[in-house]
Amino acid sequence: MRRAALYVGGLLGPFGAGVVSSMLPELARTFDVSQSSAATSLTAYLLPFALVMLVSGTLGERWGPMRTIRVAYAGYVVVALLAALAPWFWLFQVSRGLQGVANAFTTPLLLTKLASVTPKERLGRTLGLYGAVQSIGQTSAPLIGGLAAESSWRWAFVGIAAVALVLTASPLPPDERATEQAPRLRDAWRPVVVWSGVVIFVAWACLAGLPFLVAFRVDDAFALGPGARGLVLTAFGLAGIVTARLVGSVADRFGPRLAVCAGLLLGAVAVASIGLVAALPLVVLAWAVGGLCGQLVLVGVNALVLGGEANGRGGAISVVTALRFLGMSASPAAFTDLYRHSAVWGFLLPGVLLAATAPLLAHRIFRSGTGPRARLRHSRG
Repeated sequence: MRRAALYVGGLLGPFGAGVVSSMLPELARTFDVSQSSAATSLTAYLLPFALVMLVSGTLGERWGPMRTIRVAYAGYVVVALLAALAPWFWLFQVSRGLQGVANAFTTPLLLTKLASVTPKERLGRTLGLYGAVQSIGQTSAPLIGGLAAESSWRWAFVGIAAVALVLTASPLPPDERATEQAPRLRDAWRPVVVWSGVVIFVAWACLAGLPFLVAFRVDDAFALGPGARGLVLTAFGLAGIVTARLVGSVADRFGPRLAVCAGLLLGAVAVASIGLVAALPLVVLAWAVGGLCGQLVLVGVNALVLGGEANGRGGAISVVTALRFLGMSASPAAFTDLYRHSAVWGFLLPGVLLAATAPLLAHRIFRSGTGPRARLRHSRG
């Protein structure tokens, strides 16, 4: 029951972030702002979320991970209700930012706790299942938000507050005994963490951060309406959900570094092909393969970071997750103009960057002292 609560908690963050994406016209009308202004409610959530997460894992370990998670859930109840009741757009934006801050104190600590209660040989499968739960939240958020907006978008935030309230009252595993030395912020910035963060920043900028570019592509090439475009985009998340167990097994059996490299190289081919193929089914297939590759990279990187020293793992996974979402937020600025100049190069450049990151990972992980060769040298003493 307590372990299940850790998985269910993974739904809250991606769901809360993406729930507004299908209700932007309704938000614009309610607050009398432009749709582009309403769209900043996505950034208002993600930017504080990513920035606070650079330190939230370490702070949560100091305060007690499970205690911190429970307080964050309770805070999420309050700020979600604030969003539901907000009479002014500025107050709604403040509530979105505070939702992001609350989520920053749950995501890395949930992952750390799952790692601490999972045997190392099953860590990949556990992280794969957690990633699948997050994909469910990310994929279902636009649908449920849109359904709520048919009546009133405010009901979506009432529902989020109710879920957060249930999570606040749910049983969680107890905190472990505190170590003599409290985790320090600089402990999280070990070489393996920094280079894993670089890899996932590139992967999320060039792969998971491209739904907007895929939407442009299927609109320009196939003249799909908004509903059909949305259906195409779900292929990424659905593929991640379906293949989660397989991805976790790959990471456990062959090692997380190989899983990440496979995800980067196969993802490079999938992304580059979207700008080249001229048939809609092939675009959908390539985007679904991208979802599989995203899971390989995510599970592999998380396993690399969480499979290391126990002390400071919360801060380490917090830093990596922050860089993941910062990469995602950088994607529109990096590739939109290039796509408008050339659809082929708009997808080819992200593919090239993904492929170039694979040898960087292999080289730097060995040099950081965490690869298999380094472990062999250490065992020989």
